[in-house]
Formats: sequence, structure tokens, C-alpha cells
Amino acid sequence: MAFRAFTQARVYEKQAVSKDKSSIQCLECYDRNVYIGTNNATVQHLILTSSTNGDLSPSQSKIREGRARKLGSSNPVARVRAVPLFNHLLVLWDRSVTALNMFSLEPVPALKKIQHVSLFEVCDSSLAAQKACVEMVTSSSRRKVIRIHVVGVDRWDVVKEVPLLQDPVSLAVDGASLCVATCDRYLLCDIETGSSEELFPHNHSRQHVIVTAVGRGEFLLNGPECLGMFVMKTGICQRPPLQWPQEVLAAGVCFPYILTLLPQMLSVYSMLDQQRKQTVSLSGAKGLLSTSDGVLVFTERDIFSLSLVPFEEQIQALVGHERAEEALLLLDGVQSRRPLDSHKELQKGLTCLAGFVHFYQEGFSEARDLFIEGELDPREIIHLYPEFQSCLSEEFQSRLDQANKARDLQVLWKEDRTAFHHYLAFLGDFLRAVRDTEQSLKCSVEVDGALLRLCVELEDTESLQQLVALPNQCSLDHCVPVLQQHNRFFALGSLYESHGMQTEALKTWVKITDGSHKDPSCSDVYGHIVRTLTHLKDRATVWAFAEWTLQRNQETGVQIFTERPPDDPFETQDVLILLEKYPLASLLYLDFLIHDLNSEEERYHNRLALAYVTQTLREEEETESDVRVTRGKLQQLLWESKFYDISTVYERVKSTTLHPEKAILLGRTGEHFQAVQMLVHEERDLQAAEAYCCRASQGQDSPSRQALLLTLLQIYLSSEDLTGAAVDLLNNHPQVFTVEKVMRLLPESWSVQLVSQFLVRALRQNFHQRQMARLQRALAHVEFLRHKVIWIQASKKKFRANKEQKCCVCQRDLEEPQFACNLRGELMHTSCTGYSAL
Repeated sequence: MAFRAFTQARVYEKQAVSKDKSSIQCLECYDRNVYIGTNNATVQHLILTSSTNGDLSPSQSKIREGRARKLGSSNPVARVRAVPLFNHLLVLWDRSVTALNMFSLEPVPALKKIQHVSLFEVCDSSLAAQKACVEMVTSSSRRKVIRIHVVGVDRWDVVKEVPLLQDPVSLAVDGASLCVATCDRYLLCDIETGSSEELFPHNHSRQHVIVTAVGRGEFLLNGPECLGMFVMKTGICQRPPLQWPQEVLAAGVCFPYILTLLPQMLSVYSMLDQQRKQTVSLSGAKGLLSTSDGVLVFTERDIFSLSLVPFEEQIQALVGHERAEEALLLLDGVQSRRPLDSHKELQKGLTCLAGFVHFYQEGFSEARDLFIEGELDPREIIHLYPEFQSCLSEEFQSRLDQANKARDLQVLWKEDRTAFHHYLAFLGDFLRAVRDTEQSLKCSVEVDGALLRLCVELEDTESLQQLVALPNQCSLDHCVPVLQQHNRFFALGSLYESHGMQTEALKTWVKITDGSHKDPSCSDVYGHIVRTLTHLKDRATVWAFAEWTLQRNQETGVQIFTERPPDDPFETQDVLILLEKYPLASLLYLDFLIHDLNSEEERYHNRLALAYVTQTLREEEETESDVRVTRGKLQQLLWESKFYDISTVYERVKSTTLHPEKAILLGRTGEHFQAVQMLVHEERDLQAAEAYCCRASQGQDSPSRQALLLTLLQIYLSSEDLTGAAVDLLNNHPQVFTVEKVMRLLPESWSVQLVSQFLVRALRQNFHQRQMARLQRALAHVEFLRHKVIWIQASKKKFRANKEQKCCVCQRDLEEPQFACNLRGELMHTSCTGYSAL
């Protein structure tokens, strides 16, 4: 069955009489009163009577004939308009406007005919009752002018005239706005100011001129190219034009519809989307009249009523035809003018219904937005998916009649997994969009449970982990078996963790690491366990799993203690007791205490140094190990730490081959000669010996460095095999050695050529230093002379100080006999001279 916006009914049929050739020419309707103007100068009053159920609508009423009045012998009645405020009926006949009583049809004696009128219209103003008058617009048949009349109970007067360039063909009025059609164009006129504005032309010879008031200062015009144009009183168009046939005779407005009349048909268009909604066959139709709830259409002998179907029924009909978006558009459109009590609920229902239309057409983006806008219960969507119905509680009952469509998904699930995969992707997109919103608060358990199962089905590891790692409402009774069935044990541990079951989470992850559970979704489960223990507040659980982590990897496991938040540390002694069985972890923890926590306790420094020694010796025994890193840290500690016991550490390394370390320890006790001699003769590392001298003298004066290097030089000179090393030492540090001291140490057998490079560079350095010293003395002397000149000049100058003299710095009075003067001659307190310099 086709959609109907209006219902049609015949309300009047003129009885056929052999000698009566009159026909209906025009209509007017007010309440239950219908007035007919015929082609033989007659006005007929018809009265609608209610049906047995009391309905006064024309479609449910019968009509009886009232009085009739003959105005003359010929000429048709052109227009009839009722003025209920005064019970006047205004009739345009024979180019004159006559006033009759609405019920007796007797002429109103006080209102004389208005002659020479071609068109007239009454202003339907809501302020008419307050003003006790009604405005009427007429066009003169003799002059190109529009007149505005004020109609009262016993008089009508012309209050304004608006001149035109052409004779009017049709006109319509809405409040203070007047729209006029001339023979070739449309005009807008303002009744109050008399101004006019040209709109656009029309072709009067090819199409009927139509000017209809839509309401709220808007007019409907038959524009060029058979377009129904909506024009506001400001001259602009706020609606798209309506495409209609060329043969349109008339048009009426019954919001939100436009009704266009053709000789054999009446078409109903929506003002909301400009689409035709209904067609009514009407043979021989001549005109129509808009009423409050529809239109009256007349032929020469009949009157038909088209009554507006209640909007609720129209919406339901559109829903029945699966035209949900049209129903939603209609609902939103009429709400502004005819509010419906159930608008909000209807709007939600229609929005969701439109969403289902897009959903089953795979328009998933539109469907998601409509479901969210319509505040659809997420469980209604979950219920459509066969595999996910187990996620819903037994108390849930679907309120939507979607049984047939749900079976479609059932078929897809069994026969077309590819297509069903797209629907699964939509489910995840929708549930993630509504999660943690008011729309899903009452069913957060079902939403999170469905999301978890969906991520498992789609093998979306990232989304699954994000869901279970953050706070969620997943039911453990439902979700744990799902994760176990699909070998998602890492996510299972995260689910336990998010629900506060830390021990269960760690046990699950430990089983993955030990190989009891297989889960390829996460590669570094052990690292995750360590990071979890690092930030875990439950210390008992940390201690329970700390041993296991250290057994697998000491270097990583110790991070449980070294990477812990500063505000939640463990007792140092307890940790050290635990790490006694794990030397590498113990070493790393001690390193953390000293270098990160800046501990100054001697026992920790001693323990770390001894641990480095042990680790170094162990790595030296292992041929594949790189001992340089550990040994470098040991040497750095021995050089920089001030808190370890030198004798304790020396006793540990004395019997080893760690000669550089022994040298450092000897140097810390001041035994530099033994230290250097050990590096040269026992370690046989000349570079290390030279580096030792530089490091030991670091931060000290030049004589201390020279003394260390002279010690090294003496050791070199004591062995004939180290002559080259001695020469290289001299050449590398010519600026440190004093030539006189070096010459006393050198053997007499050495030639000048052997030490020529050292001598040249050393003498050049000495000469440079002497020259720089002379230059500095000269500059200082110049500065002294400059200050002396300033002092002499200042001593010869006189200064006058009176009682009001102010200090140029602090601005207080100079009350003491002593004062100072700056270079600009300004006086100041002697105590303010420092501030003056600033």
C-alpha cells in the first residue's frame, strides 16, 4: 500500500438540474462554513455538520446548503474572503468588492462597494483582534497601483497606495509583506514602507502565474523553467526550488507539504526534501483552497477535501515501508511548528531504524552514527550476532523486531564468513565508540565481554591487550574460558591484573615463560613480568616472584629493585641478603646504590669494589668474555670513590694480576713511585703508566704533575731498554718539565740531537711564558697609571656640598664630612661606592 499524507473525501456535489448551468468559480472556508462563488454571480453558503462520532473534519462530515445570494444577472464571482472578526464576507464581483454578512449574506449597509478592483486579498494578521481592524490589499483595474485598506466593522479606508509599472496579475499577502505578479515578473512590496523589489521574470504565456503565501514571511512562486521557488520577504531563498510540471494550475501549502493542482491530478510534495510523496486523481479540477488541516479542491460541480493524516500515522506508515530516513526527516520538520509529545522517543526510534537500514546495506559508518544518535541499547546489536548472544545476561529481552534480519546474519555466519567479517568489524567499531558512555553504562559487562570475544575472533591482539590491561567490566566467568580456549594466556594474565588478582596474573605469565602455556601473541613475557613487579605495591607478591626472575636472568631481574619508583623502595639490607646468591645482580644493585642513590656508606663501596674485582677475575678466566667494561668500572670506582677502605681492597688484589688496580690503590696512599714502577715493569704498559701520572695529578698544581712525570722519567732512565720511552715522554710533555731539572737527570752519554726536539719546544714554551708575563706586567702598569691620572685629576677638583646635597646612589642627605666621587663628578656616601660600581 502506497504512503498517504492526505486522505481524500467528497464533501459537496452540486445536484444536476436541467436549467441550472452554474459552476463553482471560487471557494472560501472558515471553521464549518464554506462559501462558493459561482460563474453566474451567486454566493452560496454551505455548512459542515459533524458525523456521529463528533469529528468535524471535512473528511468525516456531511454538508448542508445554507443561504444563497444572487449579486446580479451575470459575471462570475472572482474571489470570496471571510473576515470573522466582524462577521464580514468580502466578495469580488463585477470589478467591485462588496461586504456581506457571513451568515445572512445580507449586504453591510455601512460599507459601500469599492469600485474598479481587479484583485484583492485580506491580510491574515494575528494582531487583527488587538487592533480591532483588518488590512486589505486591492489592485485597481484603472490605474497601475496597489491600495492598502483598513477594514473596520462599519467602514473601510484607503491608508496607502503603492504605484506599479505594470498591472498585477496575481498577488498574495503575509503580514506586512506583499508579493505581486505582473504580466512578466514578480515583485516584493512592503506594505508599511511602500518600497518594492524586483525578484525574477516569468513566462505568463506558457505557464500559470502562481503566488501563494507559505507563512512566516515566505511565498511560493511559479518561477522560470517550471520551478516552484520559495522566496522570503527579504528577497532570498532559504529552500531548494521544487521541480513541478508546466501544467500546474494552482498550488497550496499545508505544512510540511506543497499541493500542486493539474487538470486531472493533484500532487503532494514535501517541503523538507522536495520529493513527491502522493498523487491523487481529480478529473476536471479547477482550483484549490488551503485550510488549517488540508485543502479543498473544487471542480465545476464538486468539492473534495484532502485532510492531513496525523503525523504519527504518517511516520508509522513510512516506517512500515522501510523509509526510516524520510520518517525521521518528517518528524524533525514538523516538530518546530506542530510539536509532538512523543517527539524525543519517536526520534530515537526512527534514528535507530534508519541505522538498521544502513546496517543491512553495509553502510556501517552511517549506521554507527545513527545508532549512537538514537541511543540504541548496545545489547540490541550484540543480540544480532549468533556467536555473541552468550555474552548477554538472561534478563535481557530485545525490544526490536529484528528476527528476520538476525537470521540473515545467521546465514552469513555459516555460509559467507568474509561478509560476516565486515559485520564483526562494525560490531567492534560500534562497541568501542559507545564504551564508557551513558549509552552503555547499564550494560558495560555485556559490552566489554562482547569486545573481548570479538578481539579474540578477529585475532586483534593490540585491541585485546588494550581492553584487558585497562580497567574493564569483563565477567571472569565468561571471559576466562574464552581466552583459555584460544590460547590467549598473556591477555588472560592482564585480565586478572586489571581485576586486582595480581598473583593469578603473575602465575599465568610465569607458566608462559616456563613453557607450560603456549601463547605466540607476546614475545617478551619475562620482561613484562619484571616491569610489573617493579611497579607492584604488594611487596609480599614481589618477594614471592623475585627469586624466580633472578634465576632466569640476573641482569634483568635486579631491575625489580633498581627501577622501582623512588617513593616505594625496599630495605637495602633485605635486598642484599636476597642477592647474595646472585653475584651479577648484587654487583648491579650495589652500583645502583652508589651511583644512582649516591650512598656514602663505606661497606657498600667496599662491597662494590670487591664485587668488581671478583667479576673481573671471573671474566678473565672466561675466554669469550669482554673484561674491559667491568675493569673500566672498577678502575673508575677506585679513582673516584672516597668512601672505600683502601687496605681492604688492596689485600684482595695484591695476589692477582690486576696491576693497574694495585697501582691506583698505591697511588691513593701516596706511594706513586711504587705504583708507576709496577705499571712499567710488572704490567709493562707504558701508556698506562703515563696515563696514571696524568690522572693522579689531575686537579693539582703544575709542580705536582711535574714531580710525577719526573718520577716516571727516572724509572725510564734506569733501564737502557726504555730510552725511547724516556725520549717520547719528554717530547709529549715539554711544557710540564723544567729544562734544568731534566738536564740534571739525563745521562752524559745522551747527545744533544736526541733531546733537541724537547729542548726546542721547552725553550720556546719558556720564552713564550716570559713574554706573556712581561706583557701582563706592562698592561698592569698602564692600568695603574690610568688610575693615578684619574686620582690626580680628582684631587685638584673642588666640590661644593650644601645641606640639601643628596647621595647619587641612595638619594639620602650627605651628613658626614667624608664622601666619595665617581668619574662623572657625582657625590656619594663612602659606603655607597660598591653599589655605584654595580
